[in-house]
Amino acid sequence: MTHLHRIALLGAIAVPLGLSGCAVAVVGGMAAAGGVGYEATQERGLQGGVQDIALKADIETALLQANSALPIPVSVTVSDGRVLLTGRVPTPDMKAQAARVASQRRGVRAVYDEIEASPPTSTMASAEDAVITARLRSELILDPDIRSANFTIDTSDHSVYLIGQARSRAEIERATQIARYIPGVRRVVSYMDIRSAVPVAAQTAPSSVGVGAPPASPAPNAPIQREKL
Repeated sequence: MTHLHRIALLGAIAVPLGLSGCAVAVVGGMAAAGGVGYEATQERGLQGGVQDIALKADIETALLQANSALPIPVSVTVSDGRVLLTGRVPTPDMKAQAARVASQRRGVRAVYDEIEASPPTSTMASAEDAVITARLRSELILDPDIRSANFTIDTSDHSVYLIGQARSRAEIERATQIARYIPGVRRVVSYMDIRSAVPVAAQTAPSSVGVGAPPASPAPNAPIQREKL
């Protein structure tokens, strides 16, 4: 591993562990926002990133006003106006309320409700989610066929959620396959779409070397769930 790779790996691990929420991985200039994909500044420009940050703050404020118990267990991730909700709440009514509040905010294009109505996770489980997020982020950063800036990662209860805008279907497939092999991952849910106006020449497939997880790794148990956008 080169010196540059070591720096990238350490940075990828350090940043997510320092963020609040359900282990949302955000690296780079937008890291302090937490839950907003830093790919916004890479693919959609600064204005797109600012819009997502503002929308995330708006939703979190609305959740607090609607029910003071909601913001603590609910994690809000925003990418290009698409909102992913994860975490646990005590009742199905609170789950429905969170999704309803988020969907009513101006600028929301879609709401993906992955909240579970169940007892809160333990501190240990939350720490394990953070480790999964950090490990996957480092894997994506070091993979030459993936532009890691395209992917925002949220891990909740050992389920990995990917949201963002990729360059191609092949890039999405490769990232989800890598996620499957991260130790502790139970399932992978992709809310990725393909960025519009990507030149055909840029939609290159991954190289044939090292596609998927390393051959020495055991077969993964985590299924991949692809959501229709």
